[in-house]
Amino acid sequence: MTVAAPSRPTQVERRARVAVAVLFFTNGALFANLLPRFPQIKADLGLGNTAYGVAVVAFPMGAIVAGLAAGVAVRRLGSARVAVAGTLLTAVGILVAGTAGSVAMFAGALLLAGAMDSLTDVAQNAHGLRVQRRYGRSIINSFHAVWSIGAVTGGSMAAAAMALGLSRGQHLAISAAVFVLAACAAWMLCLPGPDDESIPGADADLGEAGRAERVLPGRRIAFVLAALVVIAMAGTLVEDAGNSWATLYLSESLHAPATLAAQGYVALVAAQFVGRILGDRLVGRFGQRTVARSGGLITAVGMGLALAVPTVPGTVLGFAAAGFGVATLVPAAMHEADELPGLKQGSGLTVVSWLMRLGFLLSPPLVGVVADTAGLRVGLLVVPLAGVLVLLFAGVLSNRRA
Repeated sequence: MTVAAPSRPTQVERRARVAVAVLFFTNGALFANLLPRFPQIKADLGLGNTAYGVAVVAFPMGAIVAGLAAGVAVRRLGSARVAVAGTLLTAVGILVAGTAGSVAMFAGALLLAGAMDSLTDVAQNAHGLRVQRRYGRSIINSFHAVWSIGAVTGGSMAAAAMALGLSRGQHLAISAAVFVLAACAAWMLCLPGPDDESIPGADADLGEAGRAERVLPGRRIAFVLAALVVIAMAGTLVEDAGNSWATLYLSESLHAPATLAAQGYVALVAAQFVGRILGDRLVGRFGQRTVARSGGLITAVGMGLALAVPTVPGTVLGFAAAGFGVATLVPAAMHEADELPGLKQGSGLTVVSWLMRLGFLLSPPLVGVVADTAGLRVGLLVVPLAGVLVLLFAGVLSNRRA
């Protein structure tokens, strides 16, 4: 971090931390309410694996289309306002997708939801990093841990709604109302003022020459940014495996009942939550590079064994290992990019956040095609492959210890 730590956070800063946590929670919970409904939607619309993969890719496609607009929106409207507005429109898109009567409507609604989710993602991370600078120490992993709590909550809500026999429309309307109201309440507690505020004491020990020494050559910046994108994409590849394929793999390939099949995704995000709760402490003790490489190894070995010896309990544990392994990757890549010397504040965050979504864009159709050709078990090899990529590219991460 480049900000001198204040003696103690003020009440305004503590409230803002709670507000950002609520925004992350709602963002995780909204889409997670839809994911366990995907097998029903797939069956109702009569989609094969390839067609299903192409349809659900509309969500990351929307994020790619709108992602670069996030920086402009945040500068003009403020990160808190963009995060809340994005939450509202994401909820609308998810509700329409869940009740769609045609493939075109399903894909179009996912496109809207993905576009708005990308704005929310950049905005809530920008506001979270702003609060982190006020705190003067790393707290970004805790926000992403709360996102995982939201995802577990959303997935559990969906399982409960299915057990109670609620229709998709009833279930997703309740979800939208609850989480939009929560986001609006959080807005009232966010930090006031512009997002590009200066923090007293920041870089106080550096003169102009000192700051200039921190600037990296252009080629080095491009390489580091590219490596950070690969690391973040590895995290998204694993997340997408849980989002789009865990329930289908357990239910269709391993013949698990519907309520148990949903536990693959829940196990992934629950383990991811544990990893993020421990993340700041582990990074402080061992350094981000070591933590990332260890996580890559856990992901590759854990999911690799689950696919090599396919059982329902083993697969649930494999998804859990993968979720734990990639827990700190996206927060680490975003923070490292936001602090990268030679770039304007927020530029690195926007680039990594935008490009990492290529993982969500490319993974569903790729896995779908492989699944139709060689089986979903082979398609899910993308998860251990992601762990290998982390092992190869984690060298760009800082290994400083607190």
